[in-house]
Amino acid sequence: MRGMERVGFPMSIVEFQRRFADEQACLEYLAASRWPQGFTCPACGGRKAWVLARRHLRECAAGGRQTSGTVLDHTHTPLTLWFWAAYLAATHTPGISAVQLQRQLGIRRYETAWYLRHKLRRAMIAPERGLLTGEVEADEAFAGGRNPARRGGRDRTGTVLAAVAAEVRGTGSGRVRRQALPSADRPTLPGFAPATIAPAAVVHTGGWSGYGYLAGAGYDHRPVNQHYRLPGRTLILPRAHRAIPGLKTWIAGTHHGTSAKHLQAYLDEFTFRHNRRHTPMAAFQTLLGLGTLHGPSTYRHITT
Repeated sequence: MRGMERVGFPMSIVEFQRRFADEQACLEYLAASRWPQGFTCPACGGRKAWVLARRHLRECAAGGRQTSGTVLDHTHTPLTLWFWAAYLAATHTPGISAVQLQRQLGIRRYETAWYLRHKLRRAMIAPERGLLTGEVEADEAFAGGRNPARRGGRDRTGTVLAAVAAEVRGTGSGRVRRQALPSADRPTLPGFAPATIAPAAVVHTGGWSGYGYLAGAGYDHRPVNQHYRLPGRTLILPRAHRAIPGLKTWIAGTHHGTSAKHLQAYLDEFTFRHNRRHTPMAAFQTLLGLGTLHGPSTYRHITT
């Protein structure tokens, strides 16, 4: 199977509709994204394969291994519908809810649209993604809902705590990570930094005692008193703080809230959108192609 030329990223809805008008066009794009130099069997290295279009698979002519490796594996939904969903999820500035997706794509059942959105969210996090490096700002805030019984402070009644870490890149932000946490105490916070921030990084935090573990964990911890301003900065932890209101506004405005059960999936999507805000083609190809590193996501996986 010879190498296939990748098509450029559609710059308009009209162009998108023309390029991905049918299932065959979608299959060819998936193959070009996964195997830009031509098909290679992951089992035996064979270069020739039969296309099983109805199952979105390629079968190695030498060993018979069937390979898909995209987020679209094990789906009965037309590829054209998946492509539209991925395109809207990657390019629609404020994001798109399952209700909006159902309406715009004419999907009959809400459950189908909801499943599409969550399966695409599962493809937004690459297992091999790198840790944040250099200087990093870290903070935490409540997200995911409102409850009049909440007393303020760190009372989490009706909400879920979300930890945020943002790379310092000049006056702006580099990559961002977000993670739902059970609480902001010492037993739970130590799991966040090793999973998101590279050892020896400079980590700026507030004065909350829950971050006291950082220095002993190999980080250059520089806590900042909330009443003290760093030279040249107008806000305390400005990058981390900017990441929090945008998240809350997005959850409340686009999705009208979310449950604690699915909050991490929404945090992952918001992070994905921020980190790829300047590369819509990369975002689109990630949703359709880099799912090779994920196991198949069934409806049961997502709902349990």
